[in-house]
Amino acid sequence: MNVLFIHQNFPGQFRHIAAHLARQPDVNVCAIGREHAPGLAGIRLYRYRPHRPASKDTHPYARTFEEGVLHGQQVLRLLLDLKAKGYRPDVIVAHPGWGETLYAKQAFPDSKLIHFCEYYYRTDGADAGFDPEFPLTLNGAASIHSRNALHLLNLENCDAAITPTHWQHSLHPAAYQDKIKVIHEGIDTANLGPDPNAVLRLPNGQQLKAGDPVVTYVARNLEPYRGFHQFMRALPGVLAAHPSCQVVVIGGDDVSYGSKPHDAPNWRTKLLRENPVDPNRVHFLGKVDYVTYRTALQVSAAHIYLTYPFVLSWSLLEAMACGCQVIASDTAPVREVIRDGENGLLVDFFDVRGLSERLLNVLEQPRKFHQLRHGAWSKAQEYAIKQGNQRYIRTMAGKKEPVKYAQSEAEAM
Repeated sequence: MNVLFIHQNFPGQFRHIAAHLARQPDVNVCAIGREHAPGLAGIRLYRYRPHRPASKDTHPYARTFEEGVLHGQQVLRLLLDLKAKGYRPDVIVAHPGWGETLYAKQAFPDSKLIHFCEYYYRTDGADAGFDPEFPLTLNGAASIHSRNALHLLNLENCDAAITPTHWQHSLHPAAYQDKIKVIHEGIDTANLGPDPNAVLRLPNGQQLKAGDPVVTYVARNLEPYRGFHQFMRALPGVLAAHPSCQVVVIGGDDVSYGSKPHDAPNWRTKLLRENPVDPNRVHFLGKVDYVTYRTALQVSAAHIYLTYPFVLSWSLLEAMACGCQVIASDTAPVREVIRDGENGLLVDFFDVRGLSERLLNVLEQPRKFHQLRHGAWSKAQEYAIKQGNQRYIRTMAGKKEPVKYAQSEAEAM
């Protein structure tokens, strides 16, 4: 079987399933990605680059669609070149969010096209306009509405689709929801777990050990979409009330979602200016390697995860797999994985005082929450790579999910 993965940043969300298939003797795996895609060992990657950016004269509402067309055009050229050399994919698994597969069926009409439908934008009831500190303008709402034109074409073009959570599934138009299966790609639970002997060595030489009063916060980038502003506003009071706690913050200063602040180079600078903290107690590590990241979770006494109603971060599930005591925002899709008082604690996204109180309670009475940490670990096992791979393969083969999985989906709703 020939399987082709298409993702501008390959492997992206396809890391686990692509690696698994590449190890199978009867499967030939290759991929297409942008010129900057990291790739994956053992998988041939064909790189592309759009021949030009979207025109500055294009209406702002339509610019995302033009960019999608340019991506799709370049990938079509690459696909036609592969076809001329005799290549025929049986299955194409793609993240269509940047337009790469707009014309894939024109090259390979008989190939099964499976789309990873990560997000369908809404002007209300989701991330846009959720935070009153950053209100949605009429212009912004119109732009979001127009942006979905690309995603509607993606839904129409594919033969089947996958999305990681029920929350993400619910955002897509009802007419297409039967086409989309809820399958999380999985996290590496085999290499994640509690470690009572974990020691995190900080750049200043200080060592933090499992059992110490350590607060952790992780995001790809430090920004409001992941509640960084609320977290920073809670810190001064927590540090004053608990003089021995240490705080470890992992994440970059770029912007993954939303925009940069207007009065500072990044959100970290802005929020430190507004909420000064002791740099000997609050450690900004930036982007770190996987071992450092995992160790930070393993020494954590309280892990903070805040998010708008948006895509669920891998980091939340990985923190749970490490047995962290998680304090998270009471937002979708967090409620899919955390039940307050059973495997974590939930707090209103905007309740800074409530966040501080719950955090201090965990730091002061860690034994009280031991069962919740075990519950977090147990829940995370449901998201193991093996389960994700099995469900991806069933979808690629055109098989229905077993009844057991359908029941677990219903229970999660």
